[in-house]
Amino acid sequence: MVFAAESRIKEGKEDTNVGPPNSPRHPEVLARWDPAKARRPDIAEAPVFYPSLEEFEDTVAYIEKIRPSAEPYGICRIVPPLAPPFRLREKSIWEGIKFHTRVQNVELLQNRGPVKQKQKKKPKVRKRKRSSSSKRRPSSVPDSVSSPEEEEVFGFNSGPDFTLEEFEKYARCFKESYFESKEGNAPSVEETEGEYWRIVEQATDDVEVYYGADLENKVLGSGFERGETSGWNLNNLPRLSGSLLSFERGDISGVLVPWVYVGMCFSTFCWHVEDHHLYSINYNHFGEPKVWYGVPGTHATSLEKAMRKHLPDLFEETPDLLHGLVTQFSPSILKDEGVPVFRAVQRAGEYVLTFPRAYHAGFNSGFNCAEAVNVATVDWLSHGQNAVELLSEENKKTSVSHDKLLLGAAYEAVRSLSGGGGESGKSLAWRSFCGKNLTLTKAVETRLRMEEGRIKALGSGFNLIKMEKDFDSNCERECVKCCYDLHLTASGCNKCSPGEYACTKHANELCSCEGNDRFVLLRYTVDELRSLVRALEGEAEDLKTWASKAMEALDLDHGLVEYWNHN
Repeated sequence: MVFAAESRIKEGKEDTNVGPPNSPRHPEVLARWDPAKARRPDIAEAPVFYPSLEEFEDTVAYIEKIRPSAEPYGICRIVPPLAPPFRLREKSIWEGIKFHTRVQNVELLQNRGPVKQKQKKKPKVRKRKRSSSSKRRPSSVPDSVSSPEEEEVFGFNSGPDFTLEEFEKYARCFKESYFESKEGNAPSVEETEGEYWRIVEQATDDVEVYYGADLENKVLGSGFERGETSGWNLNNLPRLSGSLLSFERGDISGVLVPWVYVGMCFSTFCWHVEDHHLYSINYNHFGEPKVWYGVPGTHATSLEKAMRKHLPDLFEETPDLLHGLVTQFSPSILKDEGVPVFRAVQRAGEYVLTFPRAYHAGFNSGFNCAEAVNVATVDWLSHGQNAVELLSEENKKTSVSHDKLLLGAAYEAVRSLSGGGGESGKSLAWRSFCGKNLTLTKAVETRLRMEEGRIKALGSGFNLIKMEKDFDSNCERECVKCCYDLHLTASGCNKCSPGEYACTKHANELCSCEGNDRFVLLRYTVDELRSLVRALEGEAEDLKTWASKAMEALDLDHGLVEYWNHN
């Protein structure tokens, strides 16, 4: 689709009938629906769950309950027994607050050549700087006016600002024009899906849409009512008891603080996995359905191989293409390549849950507003450790400190095992993950063996020193070589690189000094971590020792003390 108004503006011939570039415009749509060439994927549906009112009360427990049957699909739908109220309909927000949009050229999401090999003269677009306190994956929106070199990367340029009222009118007008329909004879979701993949796969038309994506809390705010205490309120979910993100002190935007998404027909979220391979949960507050596609985490590598096979030039130019969130890929091709892929059509008032390392993608069938956040149940720990190692290989930061979450869970479990948590259901739940070969015990033991092996591999050229308790309390500590989080161990050299630290994998790459200058800081010694494993297995003496250590850690982190007292 080409907006005639857009074309005139880009050529410098502003049309006074459509308004200035930053105001919503009546879209003059030139492309049209071609139902004879529909490309709707022939794939199976993801499962749908209907929790009872009783099941709905404990969000984390319900996620754990459905996981065995839902995780093999990568995604699932959850239809709640009650729909929460939606606050963004308030007049002051609906009509008075503007949000930023991205421009998406749908026909280029899959079928495009490498930018450097296929330079096109594009109009200069003023790009708006977006600030964030998080360590989220790189946004697909450029952060500021870019250099010529930086412009040789495909991405989503900045679009106009809209209010929700304006965007609803714009989106409705676009869809009616594109499908040549009026209210009452609008295309079905299936027809819209067939047309979407015709555009993506065949790329015969220019189809440009807007998407209000990754809108931080300070823009529109949350769609959930303030003070609403349900665990299904996505502002509460990440820090619920049983979610390991409750042990993260910071408010990481998009991870612990929800992002809002305002979509229109064909606006797209491209294939990706969540930061740190976390769970994600998305709620469609109102509007037309979102169409999702999911690939189970067990087949993440198969998806990556299939995309590399079919898009070799794009991956050659941008090896970390999938981190950019700007590339769509047909579920039909994935299916042909033996990759299991499933569909979920999320209607208003429904949740979609994605599982660890499950690739997911999709598009909006019309105007809607959704909200999403992350969560981490105890079973996530093995996935999270895997994510840490994969990101380290790619020299990329993690969103959260995995070791902080792991130790936080261990402290809480030890507290429960030693009787500090009483006999409440929450304490009993923590105990269910402990014992020999159970989830939490295995996660701590795996981490112990990993770090023990790396320290042994360093040899005798390093002094082992006890880490100060507040080593990373006020600032992030990451390996200068691979961005590995250094909460548990950190290596350094007093002689040549004071103030710089590396992980135990790269300690020998930090410097080649000899003597007593090189060191490894240990939050806990190997013997102490072995004792922690025994404590989680229920050994009385070790439990007593670690109950004391856990309280010491709590004294250092008043946020957790308040959390535990509250719960």
